Amino acid sequence: METAAESLADVPIVRVAVSGAAGRMGKATIRALAADATMRVVAAFGRANGLGQDAGALAGIGALGVPVRPTEEIVSLEGACDVLVDFSSGEAAMANATRAASVGVRPVGGGTGYTDGALEELRAACERRRLGGLVAPNFAIGAVLMMDFASRAARYMPHVEIIELHHDRKRDAPSGTALRTAQLIAAARGPAPDPAVHEDETIAGVRGGLGANVRVHSVRLPGLVAHQEVIFGAAGQTLRIRHDSVNEQSFMPGVLLATRAVLGIDRLVVGLENLLNL
Repeated sequence: METAAESLADVPIVRVAVSGAAGRMGKATIRALAADATMRVVAAFGRANGLGQDAGALAGIGALGVPVRPTEEIVSLEGACDVLVDFSSGEAAMANATRAASVGVRPVGGGTGYTDGALEELRAACERRRLGGLVAPNFAIGAVLMMDFASRAARYMPHVEIIELHHDRKRDAPSGTALRTAQLIAAARGPAPDPAVHEDETIAGVRGGLGANVRVHSVRLPGLVAHQEVIFGAAGQTLRIRHDSVNEQSFMPGVLLATRAVLGIDRLVVGLENLLNL
């Protein structure tokens, strides 16, 4: 009978760098990678916290011999790394991903706040090197399924609003997941239905904001992690689709899936659903 070690003998080891190594998601990623026999953490990066410290020690799994270095040194990975996993946000995420692609390292980004222009710049960088890459607002498989289910429901129930709830340390609002959900809903249903009445807001913003012409409401409170509910309404009925992440572990299967999957594609894709054959 083939042993576990023998069955992995022909599986290539994926060399992975983690940016944001001292953050909650960075630490969880390092733990997940270290526990996978087909992955190896070869580098770690940060902007301030944890610089010079061992990435494994920061993640609570013991020293890996991988010190946390400044993100500017991502360009030193050429030829020594396959994938960069990064959970920075906005401009920092864009800079890290572009640095990685410029030296032949495939970017896997979980950050939010990318502009359309920044995404096109990253897409072009991947195309120049024929690299696979992924930008995903959410790596939880359940959240990806929630978005897919919502887009399907929107074809039949076009009246819909999104409520997203996150911890009070999240800087951006609404979440990237909520915006991506709104985009998928809009693509599936077409134009939004006309409102039943003219609405007057006695408190500005009380009806939420519009993302892709879908109303989105953001909640920020301590005790929350990452949650989203999509509520559909129709005559005599409602449909609620909800996903809850209760800790960072919920994102790790998606991170590992993406880290290996980008080795088999030659372009940048947006959204983990594009790697799941939904």
